Amino acid sequence: MVDPADRRRLTPAEYLELERGSEQRHEYVDGEIFAMSGGTREHSLTATNIARELGNALAAKPCEVHSSDMRIGIPAAKRYFYADVSVVCGRPEVEDPTRDTLLNPKVIVEVLSDSTEAYDRGDKFRYYRAIASLREFVLASQKEPRIEVFTRQPDETWLLRIFGPDDEVTLSSVGCSFDVRNAYLRVFDGSS
Repeated sequence: MVDPADRRRLTPAEYLELERGSEQRHEYVDGEIFAMSGGTREHSLTATNIARELGNALAAKPCEVHSSDMRIGIPAAKRYFYADVSVVCGRPEVEDPTRDTLLNPKVIVEVLSDSTEAYDRGDKFRYYRAIASLREFVLASQKEPRIEVFTRQPDETWLLRIFGPDDEVTLSSVGCSFDVRNAYLRVFDGSS
């Protein structure tokens, strides 16, 4: 086993070069890279359904909805993540000419899993809060139809709203809404 102190830390530029040539995706945290594991059927469907709902709701607006293929960069915090879904409105700011690292998401969505839930709710959310453009952080359960939306307030605090199976999720920062039921289409019983 390699002692973490003996591992060479990568610079952000080294990480990006390595990542762009890799078949597997990795997240970058302060010089260290972490391989991303595959998700479950429920995770994939939930993320896809939410991306579709957002894409449909925002089609007439100057917004882009991205899947987990778009890397989110937080250069000041030396972090790079792959959110399950992200939304940018207006002109996308990217890190460099390759245009594969988004710097100004307005909404970030993470679908929770057993192995990452504590991290997504804790440290990862803390890092995401360093993104000045971020206005809403969405956590979607893959175990039940439940969506949590954290909205940045003018005083930089975050307001939590919880939506259940019969609710409509409202994302005020991008002016759209969608039914929780649609976010979980075919996730639990194969039909709705």
